[in-house]
Amino acid sequence: MSTALTTTPPSGAMPAQATTDAKLVALWLHGRAGGTRRAYAGDAAAFMAFAGKPLAAVTVGDVQAFGDSLAALASASRARKLSAVKSLLSFSHRVGYLAFNVGAVVKLPPIKATLAERIMEEGAVQRLLALENNPRNAALLRMIYGAGLRISEVCGLRWRDLAPRAATGQATVFGKGGKTRAVVLPASVWRAVMALRGDAGPDAPVFRSQKGDCLDPSQVHRVVKTAAKRAGLPPAVSAHWLRRAHASHALDRGAPVSLVQATLGHASLATTGRYTHARPSESSGRFLAI
Repeated sequence: MSTALTTTPPSGAMPAQATTDAKLVALWLHGRAGGTRRAYAGDAAAFMAFAGKPLAAVTVGDVQAFGDSLAALASASRARKLSAVKSLLSFSHRVGYLAFNVGAVVKLPPIKATLAERIMEEGAVQRLLALENNPRNAALLRMIYGAGLRISEVCGLRWRDLAPRAATGQATVFGKGGKTRAVVLPASVWRAVMALRGDAGPDAPVFRSQKGDCLDPSQVHRVVKTAAKRAGLPPAVSAHWLRRAHASHALDRGAPVSLVQATLGHASLATTGRYTHARPSESSGRFLAI
């Protein structure tokens, strides 16, 4: 009888999960969304170049020094990069590639809340939408704002994901974390989107490039940036600003926070609640005799 194949490693032995830093990073990045994967890969490369040594030789001081080297960045950017490094080191330790998790004791920098600076007034959004004359781009902008979609979600929509519902319709969205949700669309958004269909089959993308493929995130960014410039809005305006505007404006108009959470696909109610803190409707200062 052959004994070449075994299913149980020797007692106390753990199979090696990676033999090089590059292979370990690839394991760490596996399964992450495209944008996250690109950002994390860049952060890992920057850290390893800064440390100038293999991951197995990295010390707590190296991680702290890397964090200090990011001091010129905005607090959110600095925290994101350092968080990626801590995630990499934690993963390396969990799979047995590193003996110790040297990033565990390194604290992330405090982050200034700047959400209020990145929420457009309702009139600004309406101006941006009204000035777009290209039917595809107009429907795209309305879908992002009206449904509160992430850029990856709107790029991935196929006609089979849309279904009529009474006087309007709904979109089945495959979102962050592999979660699927159904979003009821405003009637005006439904009409604008359905006007694009023509004879497209169920597997065709809703928002097509000139070549007939799905729009990619960079193309959607260009559409939003061009529309923002046309409307006289700041250069920083992006597709995610429209998603934030959806949350803020819906809450301002009395939508329950739980409904906004479900529509946007936030994993936590606390995430949605940030919008009520960013734009409070009342202040105790109004009660003072000043």
